[in-house]
Amino acid sequence: MLHDEGGDGKPILLLHGLMGSGRTWRRQVPWLRAFGHVYTYDAPGHGRPTPASLTTEAFVEDLAIHAEKIGRATVVGHSMGSLHGWCLAAARPDLVGALVVEDIAPDFRGRTADGWAEMIRGWPQPFVTEDAVLAFFGEVAGRYFLDSFVRRDDGFHLHGDVSTFEAISSEWGTRHFWDEWERVQVPSLLIEGEFGITPEGQMAEMRARNPKSTYVRVSGAAHLVHDEQPERYRAAVSEFLTPLR
Repeated sequence: MLHDEGGDGKPILLLHGLMGSGRTWRRQVPWLRAFGHVYTYDAPGHGRPTPASLTTEAFVEDLAIHAEKIGRATVVGHSMGSLHGWCLAAARPDLVGALVVEDIAPDFRGRTADGWAEMIRGWPQPFVTEDAVLAFFGEVAGRYFLDSFVRRDDGFHLHGDVSTFEAISSEWGTRHFWDEWERVQVPSLLIEGEFGITPEGQMAEMRARNPKSTYVRVSGAAHLVHDEQPERYRAAVSEFLTPLR
């Protein structure tokens, strides 16, 4: 599920967050083409079949199969996509030349997805119109979900099972990914939203453990930094990508 978004130069691979899709990057793709040949990717369980095992390793194995088609790339991720990106860099350093990590951290142990999943199950699906999606989620998150939902005759539906999304998130509450992060040996940009989902101090600690990384905290942003503060996000990513180009 690799999509060629055009551009010239070294490959840039965009990885979406949980419950997202490759289309959630559409507002960033045009300016990213100036830095390389852009590709988006749809993770398993997001409009396509799930792997037999809903582990991070299984998702990274699928990602590696598709990343091999474009070769060593700068991997730009959001949330789940960032986690999978740095785990790919740890497992297959031949496929990752640089990383952008947005609002995700290595250790969510002790947290559960139970309340979050029940909330999703209570959404009034289908959403009959685009306006209904925007009214329910707001402009920023609404656009994210409109880029991800499946449109059917009766309206907009989730593009995956809530149980799948719950299982993906729940795994993060049972383990940590510090070991994978410490194996990352490439230049990395860490972007954290002031009101994001990351446990306090962890992204700054990621910076401390990787001398090739840069850390940016974006004031006023929550989890969707690239859509909530697009100019600040673009400035940070462009500064990072310019010397790599």
